[in-house]
Amino acid sequence: MTPNKPTLHPRNRHQGRYDFLSLIKAHPDLARFTLTNPHGKPSIDFANPEAVRVFNRALLKAQYGIEHWDIPADYLCPPIPGRADYLHVAADLLADDNAGEVPKGAQVRALDIGVGANCIYPLLGHSDYRWRFLGSDIDPIALAAAKAIVQANGLGKGISLRQQVNRKHILSGLLQEDERFDLTLCNPPFHASREEATRGSQRKWKNLGKQDPKRKLPVLNFGGQNNELWCEGGEIRFVTQLVEESVQYASQVLWFTSLVSKAGNLPGIEAALRKAGAKAVRITPMGQGQKQSRMVAWSFHDANARQAWHARRRSQA
Repeated sequence: MTPNKPTLHPRNRHQGRYDFLSLIKAHPDLARFTLTNPHGKPSIDFANPEAVRVFNRALLKAQYGIEHWDIPADYLCPPIPGRADYLHVAADLLADDNAGEVPKGAQVRALDIGVGANCIYPLLGHSDYRWRFLGSDIDPIALAAAKAIVQANGLGKGISLRQQVNRKHILSGLLQEDERFDLTLCNPPFHASREEATRGSQRKWKNLGKQDPKRKLPVLNFGGQNNELWCEGGEIRFVTQLVEESVQYASQVLWFTSLVSKAGNLPGIEAALRKAGAKAVRITPMGQGQKQSRMVAWSFHDANARQAWHARRRSQA
């Protein structure tokens, strides 16, 4: 018997089909990108980067109250339902040590490693849970775009941004000694080279049946700069480095987390976590349509220490 694939989290706002009438009402410009798919249902051309960008803008406005959102050309335009799922799964992780209740409000602080120009995790997490976010990135152009989004929506009190100036590090040198975070989030570069990223995109088109010899398809419909899509050593190298650097901040962070797209990378990551001395490790399957992923989480605090962390935060609220 084939095991059931993981589906969207129950709290995810993006269950079922998209309501295009509501989306177009929220953002009328979406109408010029709307088409009828082979099943007779309204959709957009997901092979068109501009259509995906406008679609995201409409989703954010209609469902999250984000009035102003834009990214520079060729920067990563994220699939919002999957990004929202990561936040909800991470929220459940915090609830496990908080008497089953998801902690909400500005007392909860999250670090988004690689916030990108789209600033998507802080926008969704602040909207759904009112958490306070710090977004980090190595790219000053991405940070400038994220800052413009934050300022245009009046979210400066809930979302701050910081550049990681040493491109060889992820956490090291980024955090201040007195900072504490309940959670870190990370969507690491998946590929080891641009060529590998391009091959992956071509396979995706083939699987979706979108290969059309009469039409020139984009290389990457979601865009993405080099540092967003690939890094030397790929996902496994990035995440194991994150694990190694997390030891330095063991007392300052309750849970470190990262998405891991390739199941084959899990044994190496689990070995790195054992070597680092993590006291708790959680691997949670996630899925949206044909795309399957998982959240890997680790903590250097045992169960009693994690519960005490939540108790201290509640007392300070």
